[in-house]
Amino acid sequence: MSSTTDGEKPSAASWLADHISSQVGRTFLVTGANSGLGLETVRALGALGGNVIMTARDRRRGEQALEELLGAQPDAKIELRLLDLADLDSVAQFAGTLGEFDVLINNAGVMMPPHGRTRQGYELQFGVNHLGHFALTGLLLDRLSRSQDGRVVTVTSGLHKRGRIHFDDLHGESDYGRSKYYSQSKLANVVFALELNRRLRANGVPVRSVLAHPGYSATNLQTSGPTGVGKLLLKAGNRLFAQEADMGALPQLYAATGEDVESGQFFGPDGRGESKGFPTLVEPLDDARDRELGKRLWDISEELTGVRIPLPRSGPAGAR
Repeated sequence: MSSTTDGEKPSAASWLADHISSQVGRTFLVTGANSGLGLETVRALGALGGNVIMTARDRRRGEQALEELLGAQPDAKIELRLLDLADLDSVAQFAGTLGEFDVLINNAGVMMPPHGRTRQGYELQFGVNHLGHFALTGLLLDRLSRSQDGRVVTVTSGLHKRGRIHFDDLHGESDYGRSKYYSQSKLANVVFALELNRRLRANGVPVRSVLAHPGYSATNLQTSGPTGVGKLLLKAGNRLFAQEADMGALPQLYAATGEDVESGQFFGPDGRGESKGFPTLVEPLDDARDRELGKRLWDISEELTGVRIPLPRSGPAGAR
């Protein structure tokens, strides 16, 4: 899956053409798709012939993104739906309107904002990046299980390796730090996706749970959440060090479409430090594999969201 071409590597578009076949007849749901990685994911899937449902929280921005996409690809089968992952009522309402589809790409996210809360009162980054997607996945799992190739692609970050789950202060009421709670939410993504894989396999559900991270990619995620000096530093980093969003989207595109992808796998860039490059298999933080951590996060996520995912746990506690 990673590029082995000597000399100059291909563009993102040529890599897609070489590695991903036609997606005609498959339907994808991409959250947070009005900009950045989500927008590039929708663009690529539309070009490959897939039917794509793109979600946005803001109608105006979503419609602008859709107009841009269809202006360049007038025959693409792309539609816009509104979804606010910071509101679990919006998640439930959205899920109730959706028919059968094949792939859920949990892409939306917020990064390092000042301390904020979701509509239900949860810390914003944990609430949007993890809880909103946990609830959405649970509410849509029955439809994914009817697909011949159902997949849940959870998009995380290399910064998950700096995180831990602060069960004693999940919502940053005592000691909030923007980076600390971003890393917590991204670790939660990894722990959830790996626990989902275990439970899908244990219960014989033919859906693949796959992880992806984009490396260091230039999107508005780094500048829409942070403020002050942090925002300036991230903006400068985007200009100097980051790869373009179309490259950053390749790992999640491969996770969603690659014919040889297996449930439980994790894809990221093949370059130094997993910061840039073409998709390859990467490893999560070792602690993220801990089954007791997976169970604890799963249980509290069901409690906080009110969404019970009908996948009983199997196997000894503490196993990896």
